[in-house]
Amino acid sequence: MKNVVITGSTRGIGLCMAEEFLKAGCSVTVSGRGKNISGVLNEELSAFKDNYTYTACDVSKAEDVEKLWETSKKKWGSIDIWINNAGQNCPFEYCYNTQSSYVDSLIDTNIKGMIYGSQIAAANMVEAGYGQIWNMEGLGSNGMIQEKTIIYGMSKQALTYFTRALAKELKDTGVLAGRLSPGMMLTDFITKTPDGDDSPVVKEKSFRFVFNALADRPETVARFFIPKILANKKNNAQIAWLTTPKTIWRFATASFKKDRLI
Repeated sequence: MKNVVITGSTRGIGLCMAEEFLKAGCSVTVSGRGKNISGVLNEELSAFKDNYTYTACDVSKAEDVEKLWETSKKKWGSIDIWINNAGQNCPFEYCYNTQSSYVDSLIDTNIKGMIYGSQIAAANMVEAGYGQIWNMEGLGSNGMIQEKTIIYGMSKQALTYFTRALAKELKDTGVLAGRLSPGMMLTDFITKTPDGDDSPVVKEKSFRFVFNALADRPETVARFFIPKILANKKNNAQIAWLTTPKTIWRFATASFKKDRLI
């Protein structure tokens, strides 16, 4: 099977994708900012101890991303799939009230980290003549504007542009670049602020209605993504979980839905 690297994969959709790849027989490098993997996570992945490894990586530092590639290649012999999943959000607040420290952190992770990961993976994969690079879309990727989330949305629209352009630069190289579009998910990325406090957005009635109508658990999305990633042969592909027809259907049936995520 394939050798896979996923940035930001110690929790949320990143971790769920890592687990699904492992279940499919792949070898996976799990990464996060912590120096070592937590005991709880190590126990959770213990059934796959011969097929996963952990490497600390701050994606905002190019040298860390380079180390992530080199460590993974040394461990697995080659890298077939690289997923830029690491992401950072801002407090649910108007942009003019958002502190510069939050802006810096978001730009460093969502834009610089995604670019560094794409650059390093692409350069090495082009040399090898094969590989897939996937970048994680989010709110704003399609140009939709949501007040109090526009800094995050800007970073995701930039990601979409960059990934589509990268696919053009990679044509005829044997390397594929694509986008993963997970829709809304129940993770602490939504329910918590960057500081770990409860996010005020979940208390808003209008948000709760939309979220409960459209959102899914990350495990569900990961189970959808991984077979499609493994089967993909197309450059500039987009694998989308929450499609327009699905969105329309869920809003139409929202009043009958019993499973409330928040």
